[in-house]
Amino acid sequence: MSFKVGIGFDAHQFTEGRKLILGGVRIDYPLGLDGWSDADVLTHAICDALLGAAGMDDIGTHFPNVEQYKDVSSMMFLEETREMLDKKSFYICNIDVTIIAQKPTISPYKQKMKENIAYTLKIKIDQINIKATTTDKMGFTGRGEGIAVLAIVGLGM
Repeated sequence: MSFKVGIGFDAHQFTEGRKLILGGVRIDYPLGLDGWSDADVLTHAICDALLGAAGMDDIGTHFPNVEQYKDVSSMMFLEETREMLDKKSFYICNIDVTIIAQKPTISPYKQKMKENIAYTLKIKIDQINIKATTTDKMGFTGRGEGIAVLAIVGLGM
């Protein structure tokens, strides 16, 4: 058996006129994240971590800013990433993420995020851990200008 580890990171700034989506969940907040797709930083960071662990480049290589991906749900990226992993006989051992945001409060949405991610990746909910933290008002996340996410995954083969 072979074991691989991958790290993913993504950050997007807030903007008006968009829904805030994290882990495929609509968050009740007056601002959304700016980006080509739905700007779901949580899903993007997980995709990058999975692709990195598998040695398959990054999310921008597989899902570039082209019309085909304009405003699409990032859960589609996650599903297609899982399909790529399946083709190479990888299986997901665990996913651990940290959402970095001063606002909004993430805790009411974490369970639904885990459920969405588990369903899409065809893994158990207990293989996913989602944490949230602030930066005590330091930096762009601390000033409430956006959200960043750090993800680490373990893959087996």
